[in-house]
Amino acid sequence: MIEVLAPGPYATVQDLGRPGHAHLGVPASGAADAPSLRLANRIVGNPEGLAGIELTFGLARLRFLEGAWIALTGAPLDAGPGMGAPIWVPAGAEVRLGTPVWGLRTYLAVRGGIAVDPVLGSRSTDTLSGLGPKPLRAGTRLPVGPPEGVISVDLAPLPGPPPAVLRVLPGPRDDWFVPEALAELCAGPYTVSQDSNRVGVRLLGPELVRAKEGELPSEGVVTGAVQVPPSGQPIVFLADHPPTGGYPVIGVVRAADLPVAAQLSPGDEVRFTTRRGR
Repeated sequence: MIEVLAPGPYATVQDLGRPGHAHLGVPASGAADAPSLRLANRIVGNPEGLAGIELTFGLARLRFLEGAWIALTGAPLDAGPGMGAPIWVPAGAEVRLGTPVWGLRTYLAVRGGIAVDPVLGSRSTDTLSGLGPKPLRAGTRLPVGPPEGVISVDLAPLPGPPPAVLRVLPGPRDDWFVPEALAELCAGPYTVSQDSNRVGVRLLGPELVRAKEGELPSEGVVTGAVQVPPSGQPIVFLADHPPTGGYPVIGVVRAADLPVAAQLSPGDEVRFTTRRGR
């Protein structure tokens, strides 16, 4: 059992999500930076899909009522027990985590996984629909499951900050914009808004001008879709995005770059490109 003494600015339980329910209006949800959660689980010997804790901007305090092996990945913290290695936490010990050196989301995996009750096959907190466990708060107690694997990693060196560049595939509604809109999207930097969350990264920068007026009927959208509301300011959809949207999508961020988008902090600058490489 893990007791949350302080969750930091925002913390949730996340696994790899609940895909396959979009036809019911249920987002896939899951870890915003899925590769980081997968790595944390591998470090402590878990199957990759077990649930862990997704910390937004760190600053959490956790008490372990029983001894446990943990691992931290994702945004590296400036204080705490260490990153990218299995760490033994004795029974009754408190883990204090600082703020990220870069990035936004840090993942904590515990051997055995966070064993809250699953909803539709997933233990993920869905901030849009409200499915899954509630966001963590002081006093929350999280059960830990039985160990399922063997720890065989001493250290998994974590990468440094990736270039803040998102590769996009044009469409499916780029024809709703003036011909130069895609070039405008890729021309100048955008700044990440304070209003960003797990639903999407809201950006401030060059306005993307429409060629068509009126409303687009709601249609299916995918993670990474760059939706443009009437303000002309793009939004990059993340894990908790709605299954459908009524604003035109000028492009879709490549799946390999979604972890980059998930680690963007308010105030960061980011660029788009249609090139395959960086």
